[in-house]
Amino acid sequence: MDNTIWLTQEAYARLREEYDYLTGEGRAIISKRIGLARDEGDLSENAGYHAAREEQGQAELRILRLKNILDTAQVGEVGQANDVVRPGTTVTIAYDGDPDDTDTFLLGARELLSLDNTVEVAVYSPQSPVGAAVLGRKVGDEVTYTAPNGRQIAITILDIAGFSA
Repeated sequence: MDNTIWLTQEAYARLREEYDYLTGEGRAIISKRIGLARDEGDLSENAGYHAAREEQGQAELRILRLKNILDTAQVGEVGQANDVVRPGTTVTIAYDGDPDDTDTFLLGARELLSLDNTVEVAVYSPQSPVGAAVLGRKVGDEVTYTAPNGRQIAITILDIAGFSA
């Protein structure tokens, strides 16, 4: 399975900036907090020390996530409305052909959304079961995919649109 993550140039630059900050100045700030808290004495009852260590752990996890995203990213333009589902487009599907049971989602990565984005949209990666099923398909196509619980789900593609963050 392809692990490529599709990102706009803007999203890639934003994530690169966050990565550079966290691996440089961010690490130094957290390290200083840990040092100051350590100087306060008994570490077993030092809430400031434990909070700083927790913050360090969260930052390191985010660094690993960002590195993975940046290393596997494919940078491109936001998908334009056309007749083929591709990363960066929003897709509306109907379950089991029922036009009243629909779902609309962005095919891509959550990182496509800007930090101040107020758009409430589900995001599915092209590697997810539903993402892989609709990738390259057209409006009107009926496909079936296997959900994580093993159930076969039939869907019909109702609409494909460009996405604006």
